[in-house]
Amino acid sequence: MSELSKHFSLQEATVSQTAARHGLDNQPDEQTLVNMKLAAEHLELVRDALGAPIIVSSWYRSPEVDRLVGGTGRTNGHSSGWCIDFTAQGYTPKEVCEEIINGSFKFDQLIYEGTWVHISFHPAMRQMVLTAVFTPGQPTTYVKGIA
Repeated sequence: MSELSKHFSLQEATVSQTAARHGLDNQPDEQTLVNMKLAAEHLELVRDALGAPIIVSSWYRSPEVDRLVGGTGRTNGHSSGWCIDFTAQGYTPKEVCEEIINGSFKFDQLIYEGTWVHISFHPAMRQMVLTAVFTPGQPTTYVKGIA
């Protein structure tokens, strides 16, 4: 199966320079693939509302790849297939976040990351909205809302 949905492929969802550099397999297991297909259905709704292509920069990360890139390692994160980092053609990341917040979208977590958007479609659907704060030499912190 190479398609997760109409506009999102398994290939783009699993591409990882880190995995390639370290010779790691970055393919999801069966349950994670199911999660990714459900997440793709939600992402299709965002794409339709924006009327613009979505460019995925990070979706699935095997647990080892997630560890190497400094990910959270949480079972509800990128390794579960629920989380997607992306941009949308013709929109700033902040505009994308505002469109999602002002729309009727269900999501678990939405993070304005400055140069990209992080969204999770984990079934908890908490509608959590955060902004990442990057301070040189410090761990990333998060504030509530879009700053």
